[in-house]
Amino acid sequence: MASVETGLRLSKLALVINSFLAAIKIAAGIVGNSYVLIADGIESTADIFSSVVVWGGLRVAVIPPDENHPYGHGKAESLASITVSMLLLGAALLIAVQSVREIMTPHQAPHWFTLPVLLLVIVIKETMFRLAFKAGSSIESTALKSDAWHHRSDALTSAAAFVGITIALIGGPGYESADDWAALLACGVIAWNGFRLLRAAMDEIMDATVAPDTVAAVRRLAAGVDGVIDIEKCRIRKVGLHLSLDIHVVVDGDLSVRRGHEIAHLVKDQLLASQHRINDVTVHIEPAQPRGVASKTG
Repeated sequence: MASVETGLRLSKLALVINSFLAAIKIAAGIVGNSYVLIADGIESTADIFSSVVVWGGLRVAVIPPDENHPYGHGKAESLASITVSMLLLGAALLIAVQSVREIMTPHQAPHWFTLPVLLLVIVIKETMFRLAFKAGSSIESTALKSDAWHHRSDALTSAAAFVGITIALIGGPGYESADDWAALLACGVIAWNGFRLLRAAMDEIMDATVAPDTVAAVRRLAAGVDGVIDIEKCRIRKVGLHLSLDIHVVVDGDLSVRRGHEIAHLVKDQLLASQHRINDVTVHIEPAQPRGVASKTG
């Protein structure tokens, strides 16, 4: 299973790779007369900043709670994800505007040597996507998964550019703007991913509930503790890399306060030891209703 340290190392690696690829693509685009490659390089420049943001967000998110932040610093990870998503949307808009300008301006077809450059980019960025997304999924990092999709968007843009340039070279006169149309098409993919990731990050900031499967699994774990009769409420939210929850457990109403307190601790320990990356649990004890008395729970 990946760790936060793995995510931090991947962010540093992405910083180096994006810097290298941005320089290569912009230079090849200028020399090879391909605006789509230049635009791809500009998008990689934005990737440099996004990698820095993700790295910083992860570093802050793992800082333990303190006097001023008793609930920890996990929201920094969600804020980093929002920033990266906005960068994706901004890159899509920038490339779209410039692609339209290039389509409306007559220019020469790109040179053939831009194709090997694009193949190299596709392989590298798809590999980075798979590594970053696997690590992000393992530690439940929205920021790292957003950065992974930044890599995938770069690979898709490069793939579209490869197709566009190939069409321009094969088609000859009249097809010079094929790579610009390809760049415009890729913008739609980038914008869609940016919006999807932004929505997920905003849900975390707004404390939206987690997936129903996770809620059901947590309820089953708590219900399996000795002394627990039922689960009344279970509210779970994602805070950075971890989950925080409030759970109401129903116990025998004739138990002593001490025994009810012991059951609450058993429930908390069970949930904290689970595989769901839970780091904060508040357990409320509710007495079971006597038979024949309607429940007022909600």
